[in-house]
Amino acid sequence: MKIFGHRPSFLIIGVLILYCFSHVRSDASDHRYKDGDSVPLYANKVGPFHNPSETYRYFDLPFCSPDRVKEKKEALGEVLNGDRLVSAPYKLNFKEEKDSSVVCKKKLSKDEVVILRKAVHKDYYFQMYYDDLPIWGFIGKVDKEGKTDPSEYKYFLYKHIQFDVLYNKDRVIEVSARMDPHSLLDLTEDKEVEAEFMYTVKWKETDTPFEKRMDKYSMSSSLPHHLEIHWFSIINSCVTVLLLTGFLATILMRVLKNDFIKYGQDEEAADDQEETGWKYIHGDVFRFPKYNSLFAAAIGSGTQLFTLTVFIFMLALVGVFYPYNRGALFTALVVIYALTSGIAGYVATSFYFQLEGKNWVRNLLLTGCLFCGPLFLTFCFLNTVAIAYSATAALPFGTIVVIVLIWTLVTSPLLVLGGIAGKNSKAEFQAPCRTTKYPREIPPLPWYRSAIPQMAMAGFLPFSAIYIELYYIFASVWGHRIYTIYSILFIVFIILLIVTAFITVALTYFQLAAEDHEWWWRSFLCGGSTGLFIYAYCLYYYYARSDMSGFMQTSFFFGYMACICYGFFLMLGTVGFRASLFFVRHIYKSIKCE
Repeated sequence: MKIFGHRPSFLIIGVLILYCFSHVRSDASDHRYKDGDSVPLYANKVGPFHNPSETYRYFDLPFCSPDRVKEKKEALGEVLNGDRLVSAPYKLNFKEEKDSSVVCKKKLSKDEVVILRKAVHKDYYFQMYYDDLPIWGFIGKVDKEGKTDPSEYKYFLYKHIQFDVLYNKDRVIEVSARMDPHSLLDLTEDKEVEAEFMYTVKWKETDTPFEKRMDKYSMSSSLPHHLEIHWFSIINSCVTVLLLTGFLATILMRVLKNDFIKYGQDEEAADDQEETGWKYIHGDVFRFPKYNSLFAAAIGSGTQLFTLTVFIFMLALVGVFYPYNRGALFTALVVIYALTSGIAGYVATSFYFQLEGKNWVRNLLLTGCLFCGPLFLTFCFLNTVAIAYSATAALPFGTIVVIVLIWTLVTSPLLVLGGIAGKNSKAEFQAPCRTTKYPREIPPLPWYRSAIPQMAMAGFLPFSAIYIELYYIFASVWGHRIYTIYSILFIVFIILLIVTAFITVALTYFQLAAEDHEWWWRSFLCGGSTGLFIYAYCLYYYYARSDMSGFMQTSFFFGYMACICYGFFLMLGTVGFRASLFFVRHIYKSIKCE
């Protein structure tokens, strides 16, 4: 059976991937400056340090603002990432040092003091970009020393920032911001205060070449001792899982070998024995599943998500998603998902016709909505929450229009074209055994052979293979760590696919050996059950490993993780079913079925 469409679809996807590659790489600044030249400095956002999704515009807090605030035009991925860059009030001209320059003097009203005190209490940080290099800093500090009662805490705002900039000839290489701990503004009391905000700029030459200026941002995850522990933990996990998988595979092969010997006896000997086990149900094993339209749509969507994941890994491994390439991942996800929708249409429709389906248009609509529908509903709810909070996570109307246009003009037409190609493929389902007219009755089975216990067993082993890596991914996506070691992630992904395929095949065999021929949906559910384990891990991570809090952050975390885990469910379910289908065809082809 063909999984991917014809050659033209590969060409289209390849062209789009190249576009995506060139687009995301173009974000890197490659400006050369002369002494005294103005270097772009943009203020991005502020927010609670422990709530990565809850970010606000920089000037939502009563900081010094320039006379005219200019907004930087941003790409789709940057907007989806919550970036809202505006011109900053600081002037950091190339190689021009400043010592305690005054940004502005302003009187903070009582309400503004309250706003800033709440921000300091919640550990607000700010983020800026100087020549496309990120700068962070905390806006203030809480003095808790020697105080046990929170009402006695003192709140201070930093008034003085020192920018340290490294340069190599005519290029900016590195920038950092330090807050002066001696220049503080007391915000403890609700009263008007006079504030004088200042900044210092220091320049220093370095030998670091421009091409390696982003390396320092990945150093934290690539330090030798961190990397050694990371590799050791991954290898330990993978070896354990693969040994267990190999042990089960050996048992399964020996059992299958005995089955083939038993079922391969001559006809007279076979007539003396009553058929039992998986050969006994050869007339029912290829009976098409219930809800064949939904099943075909799930296989189509899962195949698309698998293709999307492979392309994302390809881009990651060639270095597209380098640290702080703003919005690159989101741009790639949107573009590649739109382009691969033809694969979903082709696979779903061709498989639907193999299952003797008639209403292919309804099947195509179901395929288009199976993943996008829940994602769209989740987005609508979370975007409403973000609007209520006035957070930068709320997408502007123009961006929503762009996404709708991409879905209308790219995703939907490709889905329909894929569906038409699948309808015209005229592929027939290849079954080595004839299916009887009436299904056999399934014998009563013990509780542990039902769907839910089987899913629990099927999901645990693949989850244990990725458990360690999940922490690093979560700390990157829902924290402030930087993930750069995509080679490890790719190895873990390959092991996840292998273990998912094998455990689903093993459980399918045991199900058929128990004369239960309804294996189609079961193999899909068992393969995808790892997604449910990942969502259970989300609960653990939120309450035990993170300091996230508040309705907005909680809803964003569990809402978007539900969509991601649902995507994993469809993708791994497809992998599990394909592996089981290959296995079932193989074993029934190896025996003589009348």
